[in-house]
Amino acid sequence: MTTFKGIRGTAVQSVSSDPTNPEVGQIWYNNTIGVLKGYQTVAAAWAAGGNLGTARGGLGGAGTQTAGLVFGGASFPPLTRQTLTESYNGTSWTAGGAMGTARNDLGGCGTQTAALGFGGYVGPFSSATEKYNGSTWTASGNLNTARYGLGSAGTQTAGLGFGGAVPAGPGISNATEKFNGTTWTASGNLGTARYNLAGCGTQTAGLAFGGRTPITGATEAFNGTSWTTGGTMNTVRYGLAGAGIQTAALAFGGNGPGVNSELYDGSTWTTTSSLSTGRAGLAGAGTQTAGLASGGNYTNSTEAYTAAYNTTKKVTTS
Repeated sequence: MTTFKGIRGTAVQSVSSDPTNPEVGQIWYNNTIGVLKGYQTVAAAWAAGGNLGTARGGLGGAGTQTAGLVFGGASFPPLTRQTLTESYNGTSWTAGGAMGTARNDLGGCGTQTAALGFGGYVGPFSSATEKYNGSTWTASGNLNTARYGLGSAGTQTAGLGFGGAVPAGPGISNATEKFNGTTWTASGNLGTARYNLAGCGTQTAGLAFGGRTPITGATEAFNGTSWTTGGTMNTVRYGLAGAGIQTAALAFGGNGPGVNSELYDGSTWTTTSSLSTGRAGLAGAGTQTAGLASGGNYTNSTEAYTAAYNTTKKVTTS
């Protein structure tokens, strides 16, 4: 008969307290409490969270998994551009102050109490920029290039906008702009012009990935001045969302051959757990290990991502 010792090369130890640095796969008997325990890896997963108050797509996002913010977007049917803002506490959403300009496919960055919303589509293309203080939106300096479906990163006082669809030919932009809390300034162009792309990171260490046209998995890293080509995504897509930083990013959702999620380490993308509800035009927030996906495809769905982790668990026969 196969034994644990035959498989692992070690016997199950009887100990008075749990080991401080166990190895994955290690099993022991805690004789103080009379429990058989093991150290195992729990797989990464998306879990359903509280639904948005208003179902919508093409919305902006900011903040973290337990202090998230969404704003703008469009509901359907009929197609109605929104000024709505909602705050998330990790469990449920609460309505906040309305934006001054109703729009969809806008850029967003910052935190729940210091957010930035810019660009988007209002019928024509928009260059409008607004700042949020946790309760009220205030108009600020406009983008130099009006556009929608742009990528975004950074903070309220150090924002980054890049790419997007523009009214002038050829209709797809590679333009990058930096925000200093008051005005936008042109910076180095993306290597690949595109829209409906995702972004994350900071103004001096930003990341752009995915988008169209054509549909791409191209990734570029920004150093505050110029963009450098990085590793290509495993699944090409557009209308996706992102979270995290330049060297630890999370990409999820979108249109294309698949809607799986991927992790980026600064050079390579690796597939991870998929969203329960595949969708495009969703808002992203959080980090690589604790992401937040909200709305998209005119839904009110919210999902929270937890990265794989190791933990001690009671061994049972079930």
